[in-house]
Amino acid sequence: MSHLVAFGLTIPAYNSTPPFHPDATFPETPFAEVSTSPNWPYRLLRRLLFDLDLDRERFGTRDWNPLGGLIKPGQTVLLKPNFVLSFNAGGDDIFSVITHPSILRALVDYAFIALKGQGRIIIADVPQMDCDWDELMRLQRLDSIQEFYASKFGFKVEVYDLRNFAVIDHTKPPLTENRKKLAGDPAGSVVINLGKRSQFYGLPNQNYYGADYNREETIAHHNGETQEYCVSKTILSADVFLSVPKMKTHKKVGVTLNLKGLVGINTNKNYLVHYRLGSPKEGGDQIPDSRAGKDRTLVKVQRWAYDRFLSKQSKAGDSIYNAFRAVYRATLKPFLRVSDETYVLDAGNWHGNDSAWRMTADLTQILFFADAQGRMHDVPQRKMLCVVDGIIGGERMGPLEPTARRNGCLVVGAHPVAVDVTTTRLMGFDPRKIKQFSPALDRGNAFGFGGFQDIDIKFEGTAMAGERFFAASDSTPYFKFAPHPGWVGQLEV
Repeated sequence: MSHLVAFGLTIPAYNSTPPFHPDATFPETPFAEVSTSPNWPYRLLRRLLFDLDLDRERFGTRDWNPLGGLIKPGQTVLLKPNFVLSFNAGGDDIFSVITHPSILRALVDYAFIALKGQGRIIIADVPQMDCDWDELMRLQRLDSIQEFYASKFGFKVEVYDLRNFAVIDHTKPPLTENRKKLAGDPAGSVVINLGKRSQFYGLPNQNYYGADYNREETIAHHNGETQEYCVSKTILSADVFLSVPKMKTHKKVGVTLNLKGLVGINTNKNYLVHYRLGSPKEGGDQIPDSRAGKDRTLVKVQRWAYDRFLSKQSKAGDSIYNAFRAVYRATLKPFLRVSDETYVLDAGNWHGNDSAWRMTADLTQILFFADAQGRMHDVPQRKMLCVVDGIIGGERMGPLEPTARRNGCLVVGAHPVAVDVTTTRLMGFDPRKIKQFSPALDRGNAFGFGGFQDIDIKFEGTAMAGERFFAASDSTPYFKFAPHPGWVGQLEV
């Protein structure tokens, strides 16, 4: 089966005027409002939908309905952006970290056209615990899109933070008193057990570390034939899944696009295995063997304190931890210096991480084959479209503190694996070297993805040979993103 992926280039700048109208009237849009500021990404996305041959024969008319083959009136359409954080931890452009709202607005418009005003459009994600949702929404101004659709069409665009809890102040440790409960997914969550289908099946689990301090919880959900994920019912109940990730490097899996972005469908991220404690010689993938010595001693002391005290998520545990930390800083810290390299690579932030790619592969199975009740099937359960926001991408210290990379690029396609490997090659990396793609690159895989030869590519409307585009011997680096320091020399073409 052939998979068509289209990409194109434009001015590397977003429309920053809410509600992010197009900057010209188009025959198909059911409104006359236009932005007084340029909206180059909207124009580019519109052209790429045409390049994908979506309702091509009616392009340029009021009846053009590019998403009509995916979306039917009365259905639920879910837009899944990358809303991981409300700040760039490195101090650079926040929109090198998160999806820009102008891209979401364009997709809302074409989803609404396909729905013919009947159905639901939902924008939802599960950010990190230290994301300030109010600040994120101030940056996104999704309220302006909601207000426009409500006043113009009497249509509700729904926006949800699917987390069960959040950190109150991200500048402080996530201790008990610095956490607040949230409403979570209005539809609830479902626990899905992949069992033997999981990439973790058969692995020893005693060293697993998740997204929070409580390793016992992570280990309990990944043990033998119990390989569980806690997934949003709102997301699983969608008829159509529109994935809108950011084009970024990633410290644990190389790149984060559609597949790695699926961490945002999990309402309890401590079900996600991020790495295994220790170095490879110790049975872990937390840090390279080369970083042994005093650096490792300090890391082990920190982990011991986390396991003994912070994992309890109680005021008593927090108090003991604070006392321990005070003693440590006064007595041991002056003699235990941790190098900058160890800080960068610790927590599985290097190419030897053999855990996070497995989690990504498991989540890909769930996206394809889990129904609204969490039952796994052998055929895809929802239709999909992927739009990678690379107008401004993120390189080096991705995904949370990247350097902004202004590419002016969007990548669009219906198959998330095809879109991800194409985007990876555009970034200047070889997708064959990135383990998160390996299950979909195996012959006879369940994802309906035959390989690079089955990708048809259009660039600026012109067909390109997929095999040539992906050729490892091709000296063309395309964007030539700088990888995370833990991946330098490991994934470049």
